Amino acid sequence: MAPAVHVVDVRTLVVERSTVRIYETDEDLGRDAAADAAAAIRAAVEARGHANVMFATGNSQFAFLDALTARTDVDWPAVVGFHMDEYVGIDPDHPASFRRYLRERLVERTHPGAFHYVEGDAADPEHECVRYAALLREQPLDLCCLGVGENGHLAFNDPPVADFDDPRDVKVVALDEACRRQQVGEGHFATLDDVPPSAITVTIPALLHARRMQAVVPDARKRAAIHAALTGPVTTACPASALRTHPDATLYLDEHSAAGLAT
Repeated sequence: MAPAVHVVDVRTLVVERSTVRIYETDEDLGRDAAADAAAAIRAAVEARGHANVMFATGNSQFAFLDALTARTDVDWPAVVGFHMDEYVGIDPDHPASFRRYLRERLVERTHPGAFHYVEGDAADPEHECVRYAALLREQPLDLCCLGVGENGHLAFNDPPVADFDDPRDVKVVALDEACRRQQVGEGHFATLDDVPPSAITVTIPALLHARRMQAVVPDARKRAAIHAALTGPVTTACPASALRTHPDATLYLDEHSAAGLAT
């Protein structure tokens, strides 16, 4: 059954190679991003019989994932899922675990053909990086659905550790204080001391290898990062600025995260 048509009030900008779409509500943003993601998945399945898709976590992804998992036009058994980061030392049932987040908000709702988790509690985190990098090389991404951190990070590539020419596809990183404070602010941890100091992350070059990028970035807390990403230099001081170099990247913003952009 075809999904219902829903007309939204949206403004579209083009910033270098990136398309920027601005919505009045998070629900409209999530619904439109989900429609585009579903179309990208269908195209990959039609072309190759399956779609390799990477998903982000965090409060910013709630409306998008709710809309995507509610759709009836996605062939989920043909989807191979990935995610982009996990805290070192956290088990998969920890309330802040990204594995738990995706299991509850995506995998258990849709039952994809396969889902490859980053095992943050692996005995050897460096070996886990090698294992996950091999999976990504064997199954190149058709679509990468990500967010942008308050410090401009993509995945857990914070400004101090982001490398646009990183030779690694997956690595262990130290989390900077701004990133860790965001995790507290979003309610994932009670105090700064509770946030693990390190994580495993997919690197910037590996993220950008995806055929299509979709960045879902609502919320006023992301305003400064979005402004820097779209109007400043392309620099690791704002890792999200790398999205402007991708040939097929769309950013989905709301009125709050887009405030300050020339529209």
